[in-house]
This record gives sequence, structure tokens and C-alpha cells, in this order.
Amino acid sequence: QVECKAEFDMLKALDENDAITMSVGNAIKAFWSDPGIVATWNRRGEYQIIESVQYYFNKIDQIKMPDYVPDKDDILLSRVRTSGIVTERYLIDNTCFEMYDVGGQRNERKKWIHCFEGVTAVIFVAAISEYDQKLFEDASTNRMVEALDLFEDICNNIFFLESSMILYLNKRDLFEEKIKKVNIRDYECFSDFSGKDGDYDDGVAYFVDKFLSKNKSGAERQIYYHVTCATDTGNVRTVFNACKEIVLRQNIKNSVFNME
Repeated sequence: QVECKAEFDMLKALDENDAITMSVGNAIKAFWSDPGIVATWNRRGEYQIIESVQYYFNKIDQIKMPDYVPDKDDILLSRVRTSGIVTERYLIDNTCFEMYDVGGQRNERKKWIHCFEGVTAVIFVAAISEYDQKLFEDASTNRMVEALDLFEDICNNIFFLESSMILYLNKRDLFEEKIKKVNIRDYECFSDFSGKDGDYDDGVAYFVDKFLSKNKSGAERQIYYHVTCATDTGNVRTVFNACKEIVLRQNIKNSVFNME
């Protein structure tokens, strides 16, 4: 039950393109502190909610100001759903990297799954924090189970057998907070979890093992993995440098193979 009904009705009437004015910001602040909204937020695993809204709501006193300018973190925490295939080219250390960003949702996969034969590496990103959440397009399917199934399909797909496989288990910051309150073994699909409840390291090790077990190509194929926080620029820089080396080594290996 929402207590701040006037503010709630005002926010419901807004269009997504409306500006956040002082009055809108004040309504959001009242809405965010409402006991009914707090109780709903604590059950957010049952709903389709983008976690980063918490960051923006907590910063609403700055965002509502007329002279507000987004900073680096404001931009990094924003989200745009990927649709289709987005190609980006980067020149890094005099080497051109061509990256293809693709949508992971079920209705997006048919657009790209057969398009990438011969790519040097596949970077698979899964949110380690979503073990208690359901899919946007299928409320009966656990997001982590879906990620594991998709990783198995990609990892063992004939188009990617010669490509390096790099796994990013992202949102480690959200996972670290969530695991203190939401036990992994409470979900039937993860009832085999044998680690300590609330333990970050045990939880990470469990899900890493789950993903690595999906590799059916044998020990000769190495799966590189990193536990990441995409909004931590230092972490991303370290991980990207490691991935860059993997890609360059694989590219050299492929070039030598083709020369032979």
C-alpha cells in the first residue's frame, strides 16, 4: 500500500521523455521513501526492475537541480537494451579490434547466432547477481538457469569451436550485497549449493563451476573467466587488458595456422 498517493499519481502520469524538474524530483524522493515502495523494493527479485534505479533515486536531490550535469558514474549506470547487432571498432595499441554487441534475450538470438563463424573470441556476459530473478520474456524461467543454458549452447556451438571463450560474471557488487540476504540454496535449481550461506567467495566459486561444467569440448579448450563490476573502471581496465592479450594470442595462432 502506497502512502504518498498524490506523488504516486503524479509520477504515473509522466511520459518517459518528461524532464525531471524540482517538483518531479520531490515526488520521486517522497515515493522512494514510502514504506510500501521500500517493501516492494526488498522483493525486487520477483519483478522486472533495473537495479541501477536505486542509484538514481538516491541521487535525486542532485538530479532534480536545473544545473545538473551527469557525471561518469551517472552515465556508466544507465542502461540501453541491445537490439540486433551493434558493431564497434576500436584502435588499441595500433591494433584494430572489431566488436559485435548482440542482444541476449530469446527473441534476439535468432538474429545473430549464425553470423559469427570465424570470430577470434566470444565474450559471454552473465549477471552473477540474478540467481533469484526471472526472465523478462518468461516469468517461469530463472535468469541464471537461462544464462547457463545459453552459455552451453554458445560454448559448444560449431561456429565457435575455434574461438577463445571469455566469460564475464558481471555485477559482483550487487551479488556481494544480495548473497547476505538471499540464500542460493533456497532456489530449487541451485539446491546442490554446498557452500556457506551468505559467503561471497563460496557463491562465486559455485557459479564459476556451474558455467565451466558446460564446456563439452574437453580439457584442451580453456574457458577464461573474470568476475567483474562493469561500473568499476579499474576492474574493467584490468579485465580488458587481460582479454586483449587473449585475443591477440588467438589471432596470432590463427594467422600461423592459415599460413601453414
